[in-house]
Amino acid sequence: MTTTAHTTRHALWIDGDWRTPAGSAEFAVSDPSTEQVVGSVPAATAADVDRAVAAAAAAFPRWSTTPLSQRIQALAALLDGLRKRAEVFTETLSLEVGAPLTVARFLQFGFAVDTVRSYLDLLPGHRFEERLGSSLVLREPTGVVACITPWNLPLALIVQKVVPALAAGCTVVLKPSEITPLNAFLLADVLAECDLPPGVFNLLSGDGPTVGEALAAHPGVDMVTLTGSTRAGRRVAEVAARTVKRVHLELGGKSANIILDDADLEQCVRIGVDQISLNSGQTCLAWSRMFVPRARHDEAAALAAKFADGYRVGDPRDPETAVGPLVSEAALQRVRRYVELGREEGADLVAGGPDRPSDLERGHYIRPTVFANVRNDMTIAREEIFGPVLSIIAYEDADDAVRMANESDYGLHGAVWSASDARALEVARRVRTGQVDVNGAPLNFTAPFGGFKQSGFGRQCGPHGLGEFLELKAIQLPHGAAEGEIQGAIRLTGH
Repeated sequence: MTTTAHTTRHALWIDGDWRTPAGSAEFAVSDPSTEQVVGSVPAATAADVDRAVAAAAAAFPRWSTTPLSQRIQALAALLDGLRKRAEVFTETLSLEVGAPLTVARFLQFGFAVDTVRSYLDLLPGHRFEERLGSSLVLREPTGVVACITPWNLPLALIVQKVVPALAAGCTVVLKPSEITPLNAFLLADVLAECDLPPGVFNLLSGDGPTVGEALAAHPGVDMVTLTGSTRAGRRVAEVAARTVKRVHLELGGKSANIILDDADLEQCVRIGVDQISLNSGQTCLAWSRMFVPRARHDEAAALAAKFADGYRVGDPRDPETAVGPLVSEAALQRVRRYVELGREEGADLVAGGPDRPSDLERGHYIRPTVFANVRNDMTIAREEIFGPVLSIIAYEDADDAVRMANESDYGLHGAVWSASDARALEVARRVRTGQVDVNGAPLNFTAPFGGFKQSGFGRQCGPHGLGEFLELKAIQLPHGAAEGEIQGAIRLTGH
């Protein structure tokens, strides 16, 4: 893809139109595979934040009382618009994230489409009001929501926030990552055609210290939802606390992949290496700690090394490429530092390493990397690396595996493998994490996703994700109120 109107933007989407930003600064967007600048977006300022929040606040009374059927129509138009632009979204995501085209298509773009579809299936039957004894319990939209999203799965993670917020009747100010903002501008193009009232959706491209903090602190914002690092989550929570606004955080992970002694080791190791290498390891749900029986540790390490060495690392636009570059030079240096720490602390490097693949002269590339004989207290087993780096840890028995899995500051995702689904489920129940896959079960877009401990709080996806954007109100009904009249006034599916 060459630089076009899709990769160079000069305006911000505020109050239903493309508006000239208050400042003149820009953020350059680079292709991680070539390190060349391919576009730019405006750098929003605090004044732009004020304009966007004011527009969202002014739009809230109308949008919050819009019949649910009309909100569903807008989301159906969004789904149709995404599908019509599937190729330009796929190419743009590959360009700015560095994901191979196949990964950009099924993961980066495909997950976004599946999320919209899941809410369209959910909303018609969702109960926004219910009778509880002598009370009528309402679920009402929270208000103006600031959505702050990361660079690794940018479109999918934007949609996970924006769609349920709009469905709930909230108005939105979106701040995507300044590293991968182009897909968000394409999304604004689609939403501009969805018949949303002005101010319902607003887009500000900017960095965290300028725009993110201004949104989190703004008295006109009723809720802030962030997907990002634990460090960023702490800061957002601190700033948001000054106005006691609602906060939702989906943060880092150091997920455990427990392979029990009766599981098919070769199959499980292959899938584990696939998972840690997906999107070049730049996913918060990566199974970065692989727990294997001590008696089979060396076998597991040899298998993991073989699978890791078999990946084609290279140009994301080459259909043969399985692993693309990391998103930036800063990301590459971070991962390289962890690889060096692993060696310094005594782990055995059995595949990959810190060096660029020998056949690639430029780009932020690193090979899928496997460490064996890792102790659970090593840095590479405790801290989120956010790259294709796998730590293999030996355990004595299932109790030992669960204990070590839970000895983490994080608790976002994980997996358990066994020849017996019942045994795997029993172990999965004991792992303190927000989501666990049992024996390769498929992703469920209606199940809640979120974390324990420093992986954050609150949930995304499905009815639980919708509930994050709804406030509970109890209306106490008088004794002797006409039952038929009250029942007739209850709205099962919103306004």
